[in-house]
Amino acid sequence: MASQLPSAPPAPPAQPPRTGGFRTALGGLTTRGRSFVAAGVAAAICAYVLGQPDLLRVGLLLAVLPLVCVAVLYRTRYRVAGSRRLSPSRVPAMSEARVHLRVDNVSRVPTGLLMLQDRVPYVLGPRPRFVLDRVEPGGHREVSYRVRSDLRGRYPLGPLQLRLSDPFGMCELTRSFSAYDTLTVVPKVEPLPPVRLTGQANGYGESRTRALAFAGEDDVIPRGYRHGDDLRRVHWRSTARYGELMVRREEQPHRARCTVLLDTREWAYFGSGPDSAFEWAVSAAASVSTHMLERGYAVRLLTDTGTSVPGPEGTGGFAGDSSDMAGVLLDTLAVIGHSDGRTLSAAYEALRTASEGLIVAFLGDMDEEHATSVARLRQRAGGAVAFVLDSDDWVASDATGRMVAVTDASALPPAEEGTRGAVRMLREAGWTVVEVRAGDALPELWQQADRYRSGENAPGPQHEAGAAR
Repeated sequence: MASQLPSAPPAPPAQPPRTGGFRTALGGLTTRGRSFVAAGVAAAICAYVLGQPDLLRVGLLLAVLPLVCVAVLYRTRYRVAGSRRLSPSRVPAMSEARVHLRVDNVSRVPTGLLMLQDRVPYVLGPRPRFVLDRVEPGGHREVSYRVRSDLRGRYPLGPLQLRLSDPFGMCELTRSFSAYDTLTVVPKVEPLPPVRLTGQANGYGESRTRALAFAGEDDVIPRGYRHGDDLRRVHWRSTARYGELMVRREEQPHRARCTVLLDTREWAYFGSGPDSAFEWAVSAAASVSTHMLERGYAVRLLTDTGTSVPGPEGTGGFAGDSSDMAGVLLDTLAVIGHSDGRTLSAAYEALRTASEGLIVAFLGDMDEEHATSVARLRQRAGGAVAFVLDSDDWVASDATGRMVAVTDASALPPAEEGTRGAVRMLREAGWTVVEVRAGDALPELWQQADRYRSGENAPGPQHEAGAAR
């Protein structure tokens, strides 16, 4: 899923700073350069007071040398091109990516000592800095560094900066490129075991085919001949019409559909950070979406706001190319955040006219009103599985930042008291419901949902009493 992009085109050559002119360049004096200027001015004053012309010449030399270095460095016209390549450009959370930098000297004169640094967000790590030796005309230098983020998102990298220094270390000037790249940190995807969550409902489960009804030769839907096709299926009339070998398409694949419903209400989750309930739900939604695409399902992602990915175009918003669609879904989940809504009615309205299919929902805290809306979605689905994350079973940070169990009911959203009742309502409506606690692994819960659906280890009164501990 994470793909490596080709190297980005080189950025335009860095140009010297123009704002403020030479006065701005004076701001690049190093501590050594300022010390020389101060010493030169002091020597000149002492020479005037004491009447020592030799000391005056020494003072002028000390004061003028840093200024000459500033003038020479300011007038330097190095033509340097820089480029950046990410490997890969889309990386799962808690994984590393490598950034490759290349600097090319496109001028006819060699460069001096260069300090190269790249600007990166603090969540990716410290700002990388490199010292490059003299680069010959037409030559280049390549360096690389690693970045890592535990938080999903889109992070800009750049712009690349060059710090020029004179041989005496009197002055340093910074020149920046304008181009930058974006690193996408997507939710972590866990491989899931193949299970049959949809049962034997018509049109769902493993990929099936249905025969086309033909009223006659004119109703045949031909397609191009493929290697291995039976020659007895050649449709000669279409072959003569199109000028290439055509065969009868006697079967048409019927693709199963899956809607992944993600509850993003801020009110429904407690806590934040990589180990929070919401981040678990986002990662689980990414894992299920990828898994169903790999199994041949047409998948769409739906949130509580009614927003659908890939969108309303096509067949009800579903898309089926597993490679492209997986990237679209992961990019969407990389930047998805909390919504300010308090109900799930928008998701219900989005599914009212939807065709039958499998619904896999990841839900936060609910009350009976929310459970009623979700329960009605079962009528539009060939199969429905809900993973409910109760805030009472997750962790939070105390004042010192230490992770502790949530025991204070006053710290929880008001809906927490009704979550257990909402779970019972969903089960009574025909949903396969799995309660998620902190530390649970999605692959085991995925298999548990299949056992619940098939009647094995189905949750009963004893299970619910234990869950309410």
